Amino acid sequence: MNKPVVLITGALTGIGRASALAFARAGADVVVSGRNPEQGQALVGELRKLGSESEFVQTDVRIDSEVRNLVDTTVKRFGRLDAAVNNAGTEGTPGAVTEQTEASYAATFDTNVLGVLLSMKHELRVMQEKGSGSIVNISSAYGKVGAAGASVYVASKHAVEGLTKSAALEVAASGIRVNAIAPGPIDTGMLDRFTGGNAKAKADFGAAMPMKRLGTGEEIAEAVVFVALGKAAFMTGQSLSVDGGVTAG
Repeated sequence: MNKPVVLITGALTGIGRASALAFARAGADVVVSGRNPEQGQALVGELRKLGSESEFVQTDVRIDSEVRNLVDTTVKRFGRLDAAVNNAGTEGTPGAVTEQTEASYAATFDTNVLGVLLSMKHELRVMQEKGSGSIVNISSAYGKVGAAGASVYVASKHAVEGLTKSAALEVAASGIRVNAIAPGPIDTGMLDRFTGGNAKAKADFGAAMPMKRLGTGEEIAEAVVFVALGKAAFMTGQSLSVDGGVTAG
């Protein structure tokens, strides 16, 4: 039986990196993308040690031609694309609504929303030819609630939720599933940047959680693999919250 072929954007750090390793351990061949070739090749080396026939493709998800190249390179190398994880994202510039600018908006939405749109555009193009596939978009608990001081990021993740549901309805009859994972605060470099490198602010995030701790990239990765690889075969157009209870109240 052929191993599943999985593509991951924003795969070089945090949740993306943890997901790449989790897919490799689950027996998948993994194509990883990002903007840092040295990190990309190092990750490929780790994945190959786990038995994954992996490749790195340098990609900026904000650029249509680069996303097309990523998907086409995957298909050329492996002959198909079974699952994709659209993880590339940015926390943007935290701050009050009154402090936001056209530039801060564009920097966040171009990666978090346009990047997901372009990724699905090209992933679905090849999945529809095959009549099967699974896409997992990485949203956020902030895609379901508001958060003072993070308006643009929150808006971008609400948009990811909407894109996920709409795309799922478009392709549901084609044998393709489109879902999202909505993490709560996760102990990654993005949270470090979001809290301005302030250790106390980061600790406060964990203390405010119903589970009294931050999540890990590995915990999110396990959910990503579960949803992506057919273990949730009747699930589409959904956003699975993996947030330590943040959105339960």
